[in-house]
Amino acid sequence: MGKVLIITDLFPPAFGPRMGYLTKYLKQTGWESEVVTEQVNDKTFDFLAHQVPVTYVSFYTARNSFLRKLQWIFVQILDLCFGYKDLKMEKAAAKRMALTHFDLVLCSSFRTFPLTAARNIARRYNLPFVVDLRDVIEQYSGYEFISHPLPHLLGLEKKIAEWFRDHSIAKRDKCLGVADIVTTVSPWHVALLRPLCCNVQLICNGYDPELFFPQSIPTDKFVITYTGRLLSTAMRDPHLLFDALNRLGKSGQLTPESCQVNWYVDKASEKVIAAEAEQYGVMPFMQFKGYVAAEKIPQILNESSILLLLTNKATDDGPKGIMTTKFYESLAVKKPILCVTSDEDCLEAALNESHAGLAGHNTDEVCDFLLRHFSEWKEKGFTTADTDEQTLRNYSRKEQAKQFAALFNRLTQHT
Repeated sequence: MGKVLIITDLFPPAFGPRMGYLTKYLKQTGWESEVVTEQVNDKTFDFLAHQVPVTYVSFYTARNSFLRKLQWIFVQILDLCFGYKDLKMEKAAAKRMALTHFDLVLCSSFRTFPLTAARNIARRYNLPFVVDLRDVIEQYSGYEFISHPLPHLLGLEKKIAEWFRDHSIAKRDKCLGVADIVTTVSPWHVALLRPLCCNVQLICNGYDPELFFPQSIPTDKFVITYTGRLLSTAMRDPHLLFDALNRLGKSGQLTPESCQVNWYVDKASEKVIAAEAEQYGVMPFMQFKGYVAAEKIPQILNESSILLLLTNKATDDGPKGIMTTKFYESLAVKKPILCVTSDEDCLEAALNESHAGLAGHNTDEVCDFLLRHFSEWKEKGFTTADTDEQTLRNYSRKEQAKQFAALFNRLTQHT
């Protein structure tokens, strides 16, 4: 049996589903795993914790909110100037290396951290090095990749963001150049990263088959559901849905008494959505439910009539290669999926392949889609999608663990 050390920026109980589900199913493929990750005050994926041994590295220890902000600024400065966070992660990983044998190092990253730490550990112990990139800076339409908004600095904040972007990409690319294999989440990502590493493999995001499966649950309203965040309307544009609801509301075909849109989002996302909904005059349809723990999502999806995915057209200035986990989990419960505004790229192609819904290009087709499934709901009390079974099986987290294991076996000659 082989053993992999996973060095990652996020891991359960924090929002780290890709590596969380990998460790859950990897053990069934003949590979053990251990994790080194940052300590984050988040319990979104608490149900996925305790699968494997985890070393949590803490960077922010202050309890007072003001002191914590100061500490965050101080850590960011140290990290930008000296690579502080990677140094601390590398030290923690080296301690684990001294105590047990590993056959391979896997680093999963949202942006850049902790690629340098993982590269250095792989080099020091002469181990194969696999990089898994869940997201890359180039996929965003603006500066949404920066997790905290920059303060106003007399117009210098844009220059600082551009410098940070270039610095992060250069740091990332340096690590990719020495990786044995790079895995990533969409065909667009593969094409972007292939010039940086000779071996780039597509392993999509997916769904856990033990948690996400279809249930026919009647509801007293026609429910459109969105779960997640809305960073900006440039990244995720809901205007086609709002325009359709405005038109159908005026005609009396849909009313707030028969139809509601449930938003399971944080407060920042709620503000963006509410402003857009007010502009289109559809606030009576809106219900804001707050952000919920991941373990509640399967039930919420199955109690919905339409599952909403928000994106935007993939252009030079728009989002690119966004293949969110929500898409695969929506497929698994076999509910009709409405994707607006269509990316006209990877997500639309996958949605068409699965036969699970509509990637909307205009208001007319969104109206038709809503009315068709509204009629189905009135007849049965619930809706279903005729999702392609083979496509669905390909997106199982269990199958994706087998894909990772096959790569690991190839690098280490394990069988």
